[in-house]
Amino acid sequence: MSIRPAGHVARSTVRPNSETTRPTPMRTFLHTDDGVTIDSVYDPGAAVYDSSRPPARDLVFVVAHGFTGDVDRPHVRRVVQALTRHAAVVTFSFRGHGASGGRSTVGDKEVLDLAAAVRWARGLGHTRVATIGFSMGGSVVLRHAALFGEGEKGGGGEESGERGAHTDAVVSVSAPARWYYRGTPRMRRLHWLVTRPEGRLVGRYGFRTRIHHRDWNPVPMSPVEAVPRIAPTPLLIVHGELDGYFPLDHPRMLAQAAGDHGELWLEPGMGHAEHAVGDDLLARIGDWAVARGG
Repeated sequence: MSIRPAGHVARSTVRPNSETTRPTPMRTFLHTDDGVTIDSVYDPGAAVYDSSRPPARDLVFVVAHGFTGDVDRPHVRRVVQALTRHAAVVTFSFRGHGASGGRSTVGDKEVLDLAAAVRWARGLGHTRVATIGFSMGGSVVLRHAALFGEGEKGGGGEESGERGAHTDAVVSVSAPARWYYRGTPRMRRLHWLVTRPEGRLVGRYGFRTRIHHRDWNPVPMSPVEAVPRIAPTPLLIVHGELDGYFPLDHPRMLAQAAGDHGELWLEPGMGHAEHAVGDDLLARIGDWAVARGG
């Protein structure tokens, strides 16, 4: 793998007594089991923090962004910045997004991207991993947790032959419960973006997202089918009551499928995914992951 500092800034040594210095993030291209290069960033967390709630040194968050996001988008960086108060953070651009290679399969092969990021996080010395996904990324963290149990092989129908891709806690924010949903105007526009040649052109040049033209074959396990296979790994489902993409029957279906091992937070006044997640909610998510990810 090739490593370069995030933002093309040389990596620096942390000065422990500084009130403003933060460790410089590290950037690298990872390689998935199917040979796609994934642009990834590791942020070791704040150099100075509130002594009443110090970061968990052994824990790392791995953040899976929503469709058309990437590691450099301001809304993704804001999530990372909030979570570094609790622990180190790995984030990455899904295939077909930003500087990553390949083409987006809109949640199918993306489980392999997440698996590569989790392995990298563990390779950096972290013994606990909490995956946090938003929208499309929310569906990916659910399927990843179901397919990559501790010590197991697999993912997207392919065996990885490697260990260390499992997660210790899962947070899914604004995720769909089932595929092919078109019940809202925003989802109908998204389906046009993904399925029509002119839509894919808009995705490529308007959103820096290269979308694969092929249909799923086979259709991947749906999020609601994946959820029961996550147990006993702790699971948190977060959804906004004003979500314009997926109405409340989606999180309720996921929570019902999770049973006793899952928690559901329905957030009043919240819309969809990273853009709608406030700092207070991110702080609560971070606290939950620190407490449950062990």
